[in-house]
Amino acid sequence: MKLQDTLELHVKTAVKALFQSELETVEFQATRKEFAGDITVVVFPMLRVVKGNPAVIGEQVGQYLQDNVDLVKGFNVVKGFLNIEIDDSYYVNFFNSIKNEANYGFSDIKDDKAVMVEYSSPNTNKPLHLGHVRNVLLGYSVAEILKASGKKVYKTQIINDRGIHICKSMLAWQRYGNGETPESTGLKGDKLVGNYYVRFEEELRKQAKRIFNNYITGIIAPPVVGGHVIQQSVELIEELKEKKKAIIENSNDVNEINSIDKKIEKEVSMINDFARNRTEIMTSAYTMLQKWEAGDKDVVALWKKMNGWVYDGFEVTYKNIGVDFDKYYYESQTYLLGKEFIAEGLKTGVFFKKDDGSVWCDLTEDGLDEKIVLRSDGTAVYMTQDIGTAIQRINDYPDVGGMVYTVGNEQDYHFKVLFLILKKLGFDWAKNLFHLSYGMVDLPSGKMKSREGTVVDADDLIQEMADTAEEISKELGKLEEYSEDEKKALYKTIGLGALKYYILKVDPKKRILFDPKESIDFQGNTGPFIQYTYARIQSILRKSDIKDDGIMSAVGVSLHNKEKQLLKQLEQFPDVIQNAAEQHSPALIANYTYDVVKDFNSFYQNVSILGADTEEEKTFRVALSKTVGQTIKNAFSVLGIDVPERM
Repeated sequence: MKLQDTLELHVKTAVKALFQSELETVEFQATRKEFAGDITVVVFPMLRVVKGNPAVIGEQVGQYLQDNVDLVKGFNVVKGFLNIEIDDSYYVNFFNSIKNEANYGFSDIKDDKAVMVEYSSPNTNKPLHLGHVRNVLLGYSVAEILKASGKKVYKTQIINDRGIHICKSMLAWQRYGNGETPESTGLKGDKLVGNYYVRFEEELRKQAKRIFNNYITGIIAPPVVGGHVIQQSVELIEELKEKKKAIIENSNDVNEINSIDKKIEKEVSMINDFARNRTEIMTSAYTMLQKWEAGDKDVVALWKKMNGWVYDGFEVTYKNIGVDFDKYYYESQTYLLGKEFIAEGLKTGVFFKKDDGSVWCDLTEDGLDEKIVLRSDGTAVYMTQDIGTAIQRINDYPDVGGMVYTVGNEQDYHFKVLFLILKKLGFDWAKNLFHLSYGMVDLPSGKMKSREGTVVDADDLIQEMADTAEEISKELGKLEEYSEDEKKALYKTIGLGALKYYILKVDPKKRILFDPKESIDFQGNTGPFIQYTYARIQSILRKSDIKDDGIMSAVGVSLHNKEKQLLKQLEQFPDVIQNAAEQHSPALIANYTYDVVKDFNSFYQNVSILGADTEEEKTFRVALSKTVGQTIKNAFSVLGIDVPERM
């Protein structure tokens, strides 16, 4: 039984014996550093059932515990807060119970219902980039944390291998590729295809600009869009800009300025979308999409060839990052199942058809709006395939009771709609769907844009991290005994550890500004700092001649306060795992590990380990160091980070 649970029983017993009152719960908190004690009982909530001065009540309860409970060594009361000192024997007994547990903190599977975690889920029109890296690392880590908490987990992804974005790369390669292949260019397949996605965008912009200029110069009569003509939109934008300028000069009202900016953005976006969708190249891409859905032999053959190049490239990147999957799903397959259930939903009234033939779901009574699920020409949208994918997964894995979708926060609304539609279709498991929404990753230079080619390629990033680790490691000069292959492996371990930790230590909901140099610092809250501490512990173990893993005596033991603080930290690890699983937050694991490392380094600097006064102290401190190392290794394993034996 955990310390808090044991103490709760004793506090309730004390209150009943002293005041003949029953407590439902006991509120605990960590003891503030300026006071003596290991855990604090908050007395104020007791006033609901016990009348009196909280300080006096605290004194009486504390004295009862000290007189009647062996593990309570002492107490003090500060303004209604009962600070309890726990006998050192408790922590030694706790240590004896965990010190030989290789999987300390992890739970065996205790639920017959599995969880499926989706992550990565890339498009087959570009290589994985820094934004995908956060997705992959988050999803993989959450899956590992759920497993460590006692859940059966399946790791999966849905590959977006169809749609207009895929046709853009295909059309550009068809027109401008001259038969290039990964073999002929020496490029990974995903990089080659991504280059043609950028090439499509370049040509699209040229054509869209010509159309736009033709409209505003009057060469072609501007059509009516959204209730007014393009020319009127241009004039409206100019009027809004002038109005904004006047406000800045006079009142500088932030709310008014923001309101005008939103109106300008709306008009510009409408004009831009209109021009782009009426270019020859975009029209051709939509024609290619319709041919693909109709099963055109040549289009399908090209699609298979180029997607094959991309899949080969993805596998190399996943291996480099160190993640895996149990099952792959493909949008090109699941969207058909989505169409089937939309047809069923039309019959049952879940969906309705508009005059143009498009199919929608009316969610206005649920506080949302109408959502399209099939276009008027019968082609699928993202919602179509997401409906089909969810259903197919349950068909394939009947033991799945819930799913976690790792997708950026720009899709928050999409997943609200998806989960609601699945509930309306009558699927009971839909209540256990969770969107692991995360913030974007920015660079000091600004936001990344795939179609403009301004992204940080995942493979290049991994190599850059390894190169930076090499540079810093050489400056530290501690690798003389390593072979070149060992050095290379270590640089990659440090570089990847730095990247993963920097991303995972941040709450998933928060946006990240990624700085590679800062992430690989060997001091502070970084992956390399924690890896270095682990390696230091392994060095201590190698130098030690202690082989005894037997039970440490708790009789008459007196712990150094640094030893006790470490043991208190270790005791929290199983709860941290459970909390991280419940909150789907690797950040809780990352920052807990940093706290453990800080406490170990304080212990290392203040307490002699190998030079202890007695053999018993030396044995205990070596064993404590070993257990701290194992806990660091276990914590980092669920973050997908390796720990080196030497650094």
